[in-house]
Amino acid sequence: MHTIASQGGKATVRFGGGGVCLISAVPNQGFTASTTQGEQRTLTVTFAADRHRSEITASTEPSDRASVRETSF
Repeated sequence: MHTIASQGGKATVRFGGGGVCLISAVPNQGFTASTTQGEQRTLTVTFAADRHRSEITASTEPSDRASVRETSF
């Protein structure tokens, strides 16, 4: 399992079996959490607040990895 932190919260994922699985998504105070998984190999967790959004994307393509994108508006 891997835990990825962002300004909006923390997501814990598990890589294996050719895909990625969400274990938990815990938003920080003032944020809400949502998830999308279009296919088994890619999962996105979005933490949103009034003026900020954090997106954590975990993927098995081309190898197991996770990235964080922070957007303020």
